[in-house]
Amino acid sequence: MTAPKRRKQVTIYDVAEAAGVSPSTVSRTFSRPGRVNTQTSALIRETAARLGYRSKPVIAPEIGVTKHSLALVVADITNPVYAHIMRGFQQEASEAGYTVLLLDTQEDGQAEYDQIQSILPLVDGLALSASRLTDSAINQVVKIVPVVATNRVVTGVPSVIPDSGRGMRRAVEHLAELGHSRLTYLPGPEASWANGVRWRAAADACHELSIPLRRTGPGAPSVQGGVQAAEQWRAHPTTGVIAFNDIMAIGFMKAVQAMGLRIPEDVSVVGVDNSISSVLTSPTLTTVSPQPSLIGARAAKALLHQLRHRSSSIPETIVVPMGLIPRESSGPATAQPPVIPNER
Repeated sequence: MTAPKRRKQVTIYDVAEAAGVSPSTVSRTFSRPGRVNTQTSALIRETAARLGYRSKPVIAPEIGVTKHSLALVVADITNPVYAHIMRGFQQEASEAGYTVLLLDTQEDGQAEYDQIQSILPLVDGLALSASRLTDSAINQVVKIVPVVATNRVVTGVPSVIPDSGRGMRRAVEHLAELGHSRLTYLPGPEASWANGVRWRAAADACHELSIPLRRTGPGAPSVQGGVQAAEQWRAHPTTGVIAFNDIMAIGFMKAVQAMGLRIPEDVSVVGVDNSISSVLTSPTLTTVSPQPSLIGARAAKALLHQLRHRSSSIPETIVVPMGLIPRESSGPATAQPPVIPNER
């Protein structure tokens, strides 16, 4: 029996749009009713009742009152790179006298939207790391509190991004210098802004160096995603592989080793992130480092700048350098693509 679909939760943005008011006015109607005039309050409550909106009893200062707290929203806390981003973000925030709330959205755009809604009354600003929300949804949040995006550029919002063009080019050049003449890219989620940028940067670098590049289907940025990508790669193997991130690269390595192949003798692998996991694998993982701790620190600084200079804040894109860190997973190419032993 098919489970019934969960009804989409009505949010303050839905109520605000239907009533023709701002989201912050809806928030004040339920959290600080004395601050909204009677006529507007009645309209909002009537609209909320009609749409089926139920306010949550959050005891917190109204939006606009300083709480000395910030939120960092990440796509998947099990990915070690977000721990590095959190470390840099929290250090800068703490030095400025702010506490930090961490939200894990588990790669779910709707969960991200709902969680942000629930904590808006509790924070002065948000940093979105690899957000899965649309630009429009993010700009709705900006109307309530300052926002900074990391690993993604959002129009009208300050952004902190790694120099993916330079980083992916170094990965391609590294494999080319080792003699690899055909490469494969293992992509992350289709909804990931960073995935699109990394793919285009790798494709451009390969085009300039006359190296054929193919890619597998989009996958989860996880160990299992890397395992699944390996199954697609084995149909058209290449001697060099670049993964969307370290975790996918590790999953790929485990899968091809289980196929009976050697790394890097049969296939060289490069990841992206330089997370702690990259030195815990066997062999250790060659990776492109976006300096995640620095990204977190720059994001916190950009958010604090907005809080201190709201009237003069101009959205800018801050680019953090990326560099290649060679390790054991990349080596000289074989003359031919690897021969994969038959499964028993």
